[in-house]
Amino acid sequence: MSADHPTLPPVRLRADAELARDALAAPLLADAARLARWVGPDTRVDAGGELVDEQLPAAAEALGLPADEEGELRAGDAWRLAVDTGLVEIEDGEAAGEAGAEDVPGRAAPGENLALLTGGSPRDVLALWLDGFDTVFADAVAPVLDDLDQLLDEDGEIDVDALDWDPEAEAEFLEGVLGNLYLLTVSEGGAGEGPVPLPALAASMVVPDDMGEPTDDVLEQVSDAMMRLDEQFRLLEPIGLVEYQPLDEALMVEEGEEPAVSVDDEDVTRYGMVRLTPLGLYGVRARMLEAGVGAPAVGDLADKGADALLDGIAGYPEAAAREETAAWLAGRDALGAARELLHAARGSDPGSPLRRLHCQQTLSLVGPEAEPAVREVLDDAELGGLARVWLAERGAADVPAPPESMIFWLAIDTIAAQLDAEGDLEELQELIEGLTGRHGGFFEAAWRVEHPATAEVLEAMGRLHRDKGTAKEARKAAFKARSRGGA
Repeated sequence: MSADHPTLPPVRLRADAELARDALAAPLLADAARLARWVGPDTRVDAGGELVDEQLPAAAEALGLPADEEGELRAGDAWRLAVDTGLVEIEDGEAAGEAGAEDVPGRAAPGENLALLTGGSPRDVLALWLDGFDTVFADAVAPVLDDLDQLLDEDGEIDVDALDWDPEAEAEFLEGVLGNLYLLTVSEGGAGEGPVPLPALAASMVVPDDMGEPTDDVLEQVSDAMMRLDEQFRLLEPIGLVEYQPLDEALMVEEGEEPAVSVDDEDVTRYGMVRLTPLGLYGVRARMLEAGVGAPAVGDLADKGADALLDGIAGYPEAAAREETAAWLAGRDALGAARELLHAARGSDPGSPLRRLHCQQTLSLVGPEAEPAVREVLDDAELGGLARVWLAERGAADVPAPPESMIFWLAIDTIAAQLDAEGDLEELQELIEGLTGRHGGFFEAAWRVEHPATAEVLEAMGRLHRDKGTAKEARKAAFKARSRGGA
């Protein structure tokens, strides 16, 4: 019965203009823009494009920071982002045509992309921000070099093999964490716009789903993951991806030591809290789409055809599906939209019952102008039933009574759609029991219905009906339907 549904719920994104304003206000990108406007003929960089040490105090001052170690570190981070996003362009000594170029510092100048921050479209700004996110993500998964001297080889280069670092595994882990945070944010009943405790996020990546009580080894892995995530979220916050309350440093003591201050073990916020910002939702979704992950957004289907709409909302929660269909109907002619929806609802493929259910729900949002299109399908074996329901709900006159075959076909189709939608079990049981209670001899007629899902629906009714006798009748009817169909 079921077609594949999107693995992720749809996200509600803010307008591009609002997201672009958030991007421009992100501290790290704002600092990078300030440095791009600060560079001049006397700005010097080394062979790697980094500001030479002598320039760092002036760069920190340009950002309104003290010229101390912390200020210079922040200035260095902003400079690297400016270079990587094209806000600053680097020209080495050789390119400048200077003698002895290998010993001459390179120069820097404002890059072409700087103009996009003030004169570009919101999409231009967001594209530049995504480049910056990529840069910060790469920094976040880079190895932590605590003792650089021990990692240098005979030539003074970093010995990569001595790092015990797997770049693909590190990137995959952080991608997974951000994916889980995204899912918790967009899922009904999830975190929503609220923060997620860092221990829960770390455990979601480490603790196996089928594990009851975590072992000491697994708990140690969770602790290690928390420490790494604490560092990574501190790096990701300045680009505007997350809002992060860091892990309380009072908790970070060596084994056997006592914390310097009293620690409340029940206060989960002290272990770190993180939430994706609206801009972060946009950024993580962009990375997912680039990786081929289905990550729909409400409004994606507004300019698509009715077939794409009815298939696309198959896995949407009810509120999101209603919002998506309302956006699709907006600006469309009601009569034309109704005809397009009814045409797209036809079919005998596994996903067709759910398409018809969504068609009926979408038509409920259409005004009386759609009545001519609905009356056109009254004699259609697949659509005649839902057409009569639509007309009856509006108190229309001259609605012909459905033939008995159409009543039972609609019953099978409706249950098939509800099974595919995986909705509330109790509501489905009430639907099934209501149908069998209203129609005497329901199963004697139902097993003869010419519908691709007849046998499967009757089997489900046998599982779900709470009256044992009626459930047995349903299973017998399912057997007859399969035998008649040669299955």
